[in-house]
Amino acid sequence: MSGIIPILAAVLVLGAGAMLVFSLSGRSRSIRVKGRDAIVKEATRKLAQNSRDPAALLALADIYFQEQNWEPAYRTYETLAELLTVHPSLDEFLVNQRCGISAIKLNQYNEAFKSLSAARVIRNDDFEVNYNLGYLEFQRKNYERAIQFYQKARLKDPEHAPTLNGLGHSLFKIKKYKEALMFIRKAIEQAPDDKESLYTLAECYFEANQTEQALKIFAHLRADPVMGPNACLFSGTINSNIHQYDKAIEDFEIGLKHQNIKSAVLIELKYRLANAYLRQQEIGKAISLLRDVQNLNPSYKDTAALISRFQELNSNRNLQIYLMAPQADFIALCRKIVMGYFQRAKVKITNISVNKNEWADLLAEVDTARWSDVVMFRFVRSQGAIGELVVRDFHSHLKEVKAGKGICVTSGGFSAEARRFTEARLIDLIDKDKLGAILDTVDTAKAGS
Repeated sequence: MSGIIPILAAVLVLGAGAMLVFSLSGRSRSIRVKGRDAIVKEATRKLAQNSRDPAALLALADIYFQEQNWEPAYRTYETLAELLTVHPSLDEFLVNQRCGISAIKLNQYNEAFKSLSAARVIRNDDFEVNYNLGYLEFQRKNYERAIQFYQKARLKDPEHAPTLNGLGHSLFKIKKYKEALMFIRKAIEQAPDDKESLYTLAECYFEANQTEQALKIFAHLRADPVMGPNACLFSGTINSNIHQYDKAIEDFEIGLKHQNIKSAVLIELKYRLANAYLRQQEIGKAISLLRDVQNLNPSYKDTAALISRFQELNSNRNLQIYLMAPQADFIALCRKIVMGYFQRAKVKITNISVNKNEWADLLAEVDTARWSDVVMFRFVRSQGAIGELVVRDFHSHLKEVKAGKGICVTSGGFSAEARRFTEARLIDLIDKDKLGAILDTVDTAKAGS
């Protein structure tokens, strides 16, 4: 999941920010619409005589704040903050609280933090102050501090959805996934259309090893125009990890149908879809996607190496079977190779054993016009270099079954140590080039049957 961890962090912060709206209703003095114009007229008159008249400034600031006219509200409360020392009758808490909230609305976070911190010195249990300081600490990535402020705000309003949401996101950031689950679920109950938090809830389920619940949510979000591409990427990755490649392909393909996909997500969707196709032996489709990835980002992960490796496989069906096919098809191909390895010979395969999906050992009785013997073949499914340990193990197995000769086959190569080990022993080494020549003579249809 590492390829995908940087892409999902950006979506989480945006989602948290989108939900952390500021609750202002019911917490400030109301101004009767009927008297607004009169208040503005009177305040303007006073300010014409004294531009720093505190009563006039406070009256205007109150109007701007309640009308959510944030820029003049912030400027006016900022001026009032400068007058606090010379006009002690001003409500220092209210001025700093509202100055801070207005600054947040204008994305002036440093100024907001200063004002709200000053307000908290005066009254440390105020909901608005604690909630908005929690929001600011979240933006600063000080998640532990954010949790402290959100918890204080929650004491005043336990059901405030943005507080619950911010608390859940902060807990998620410090990897307390089970605790985060509880708060994000409560927030979603009050705001069921919050797709960003729903996405984070699915991530919490995933991190808490509740994969089934995570997949249900990601599947639900796949069609969402905003969260869909990321949900498809996550869902497809989970399905790939549990070897459900058909479902993973469906996830990634749905993700790629979205419009305006972020570049990083687009590349990762194509890359992971290509890998899922490779698992299903649809090499042509995989190579096409890998070339798309390479065009978008020439150095992306191991794309170049995958293209180089699988281009050859795409044109060689027998090599595909040897390296990638299910075990039954691989064994069928190995049987075909053994039966045709010695010309004009009578061959009887007496035993087949496999080591996971790494290699298969086939024991055969071989009769020719000139000699008869028991021969063991080891077919190694690797494109890397086979080392001495594998060859030593093969030699030990030869002695156990009393085989007179061993033939070790790989689609890769052999290390120098492996070759030295076999110099004085009756073991032939068949590398990629020799195997390629053998596979060219094998009937694919029969091998795969």
